[in-house]
Amino acid sequence: MVETLKVEPLSKGVMEEIGMSWHTDADGSDYIVSDLVQLSEAEAEAYYQAANTLYDMYVEGAQYVIDNQLYYELGIPANLVGLIENSWDRDDWHLYGRFDLAGGLDGQPIKLIEFNADTPTSLFETAIIQWAILKANGMDEARQFNNLHEMLKENFRRLISGDDADFDFACRYNGEKLLFSSISDLPEDERTTRYLQQAAHEAGFFTDFCYLNEAGFSRDEGVFNKDGQLADFWFKLFPWEDIAEQELELTRMLEQSAKQGGTRIINPPYTLLFQSKGMMKILYDLFPNSPYLLPTAFEPLAGVAQVEKKLFGREGANMRILDAGGQLIQQSGGPYDFHKNIYQEWVDFPKDRVGQNYQAGVFYVWEACGLGFRRGGKILDDMSKFVGHVIIEEEPLQLGSPIS
Repeated sequence: MVETLKVEPLSKGVMEEIGMSWHTDADGSDYIVSDLVQLSEAEAEAYYQAANTLYDMYVEGAQYVIDNQLYYELGIPANLVGLIENSWDRDDWHLYGRFDLAGGLDGQPIKLIEFNADTPTSLFETAIIQWAILKANGMDEARQFNNLHEMLKENFRRLISGDDADFDFACRYNGEKLLFSSISDLPEDERTTRYLQQAAHEAGFFTDFCYLNEAGFSRDEGVFNKDGQLADFWFKLFPWEDIAEQELELTRMLEQSAKQGGTRIINPPYTLLFQSKGMMKILYDLFPNSPYLLPTAFEPLAGVAQVEKKLFGREGANMRILDAGGQLIQQSGGPYDFHKNIYQEWVDFPKDRVGQNYQAGVFYVWEACGLGFRRGGKILDDMSKFVGHVIIEEEPLQLGSPIS
């Protein structure tokens, strides 16, 4: 049973003041709930270890895909292969990703659901909002698995330093510019992108922001801001597979500029290998005895309840839950039906007293560094809620009781 603690929520005015405008869902309900998941230090440590181990497995899996040219199996567009291999060979920096995990609470084993490695959201909620909830309720802000903000700043500095722990950023920084871009009229994407810009600025970089339609591109040099200034690094919160499908000429330009050593892009193209749910089939083949992996295949699994997903899909869209006999239990619609299917054994999520499901999201930024939860039904869709957490010291707190 998932134990939650009722707290005073942040007012919508406060959330808007700190930059979060997507606090209310389309049906008028609150997206950020006034509960905190209670978990032990051991449970938080288990999430930390799971995400770190899984990331190492993904790196090994990506090398296997590249060595064996398994791009078609993963649904990777052919016009992205050159960009993917170039960014992998250059060891371009993976800024951040988010593992979605079942289990980890109430004695349930942790299982990988998917890895949002290219364009993960819930970043602002995890790094800022749930921390602010603790602070507003007079709780110890350290009682949270959440050093995401500091880790983002450190990972931005690694764009210059690599993995040199003794690197002096101030002495070696040569004014490299970071450009951040998102789609206009998407408040959550823009705020997430501007939050990353803020972290990069605090890390010591010169930064700028422009919408994707305002950016300029050159085959020889790379990416420019709306004033025509060349960026050394470009972060875009827009899926690689959509660029490949919708922007054929831009894809060719980016590949050519990468070969010329132009603007380097974060998250890099190779993160699409991680993003593809087909990678979970590769991982299950490579690591069949891993405690974190569920049986996964490109064809329906025999004799087990399972989830049919698309290789690329977001927010629980275009999913079907099937029982052991292949009969439909539940499904969701969405815009990703043209992608190929992947089949993953069904696993129950931890539930609270009223039967709501909880899925953990663990952000990986050089290492696992931030935990948040989504709450909802069997399929956690775009109406699921964000739930913060608090790490308890001993026995679970009673609902409604304060933390001393």
